[in-house]
Amino acid sequence: MRGYLNIRAASGAFWQDNAVAGVVAKRAMKRIPETIGKCQIVREVGRGATATVYEARHPGFSEPIAVKHIRFGDDSGDGARMNRRLLKLLRAEEAVAWRLEHPNIIRIHEVVIEPEQAYVIMEYFPGTTLERYCNFEHRLPVHRVIGIIFKCCMALDYAYRQGIVHRDIKPANILVDEKDDVRITDFGLALNVDKRVEADSTFIMGVGSPAYMSPEQIKNYPLNQKTDLYSLGVVMFHLLAGRLPFRAAHPAQLVYKIINADPPRVSHINPDVSEQMDTVIRKAMEKDLYSRYKNGAEFAKDLSAVRYKIVDEDDVQLDTSRFSMLRKQAFFTEFEDIELWEVLRISVWRNAPGRVKLIKEGDTEQRFGVLLEGRVELSVMGRRVMELGPGTIFGESAWLDRINHRQTMSVVSLEPLAYLEINPAALVLATEEVQETFQREVASVVAHRLGALALVHAEHCGAATEANMTSTSNFAASKSEWRLVEG
Repeated sequence: MRGYLNIRAASGAFWQDNAVAGVVAKRAMKRIPETIGKCQIVREVGRGATATVYEARHPGFSEPIAVKHIRFGDDSGDGARMNRRLLKLLRAEEAVAWRLEHPNIIRIHEVVIEPEQAYVIMEYFPGTTLERYCNFEHRLPVHRVIGIIFKCCMALDYAYRQGIVHRDIKPANILVDEKDDVRITDFGLALNVDKRVEADSTFIMGVGSPAYMSPEQIKNYPLNQKTDLYSLGVVMFHLLAGRLPFRAAHPAQLVYKIINADPPRVSHINPDVSEQMDTVIRKAMEKDLYSRYKNGAEFAKDLSAVRYKIVDEDDVQLDTSRFSMLRKQAFFTEFEDIELWEVLRISVWRNAPGRVKLIKEGDTEQRFGVLLEGRVELSVMGRRVMELGPGTIFGESAWLDRINHRQTMSVVSLEPLAYLEINPAALVLATEEVQETFQREVASVVAHRLGALALVHAEHCGAATEANMTSTSNFAASKSEWRLVEG
């Protein structure tokens, strides 16, 4: 279960009889139960792979409550294994519930396990998960992220002093409301550090969400609260950067990066993040346990020092119109949205009138442009070579030439135009993914351009030499692999 999913506050009118009657009328269509145990179900507020969360009323509580409802599957084969796993998670949540009473941890009132179903009665929190804010478009201001993570630090520090390690800290398990009040939820994977692993009936090998796992958790090493602090550092990175620190096409590659690679600096992705904040995040994500924060209180203390220095709390609004223009360009088709936001940060938006020489043949200036509006002419030794329109690049030759770094063509604007200027000095500070995508796309454009030039040149050349043999495999074919061309 991915925590509460998008739980929102019910209005006062919702509790009126006519509103409740309306919900009951729709219940048959949605297959929402009227009651679960003593709980009167009001509405569904979240649904995951194994459980559904409802807002409900209970005779023992004056305030609304939340009910996490799990139905057990088939008792044979995979269904039986899943049932055993769910039971372990529920018992783990039940085992730690009575020990955790903190304003930033969801309160568990009761766990009920029956033969065909189980349900957890817990505090109702009218907020949403941090998943909503883990992208560049909806990112929170730095000062708000600091406040949220600070509260998580103190909650995890409290949990560890009660002998509990969460082991699955991720955005889906952290709830926040409009006032930045925070709740950490889903302690079903929690580890009781007061027990030996072998004796802990709630221990499950390989639990957690891989992208947020600490190196020691991936290696199945013994865990303490530092694993939660690492995961919280990843969450903070995700909130501020709009992307995960380590991304990979395959799980094995992701595991390798988490264990061996250093994360990029968040300040290289989000200009609102200071170098001091970079230092805090990197310390939280240290692979060396002795270099990582020793507890949540120490992590929180450094966050307070950074927060104190933030004067301007106004969030910088992103230029969505420019992003939309880039999204439409052919050159940026293979760039992910977060990579496009990063491109906007490291580049300079330029405008130029017609008949302006943008690049001079023979210059060593390595900056190049991505044409967004208008047309340019490419020429060599005063002779026109080709015209280019929006969605392609120009002036890339000096960047690609690793020996002489010289421009092979002059570039002149034919009409008023807009283009994105890319400075290689800024590009090397971008994330590895952005650099690789640029190199791949520029190489593709150059290959197609050379092919087009070859076709034009071929019209003015003589007939090609006719071959007597054709390779049947590859360029390195042995003599036995050559054959005569028929005819």
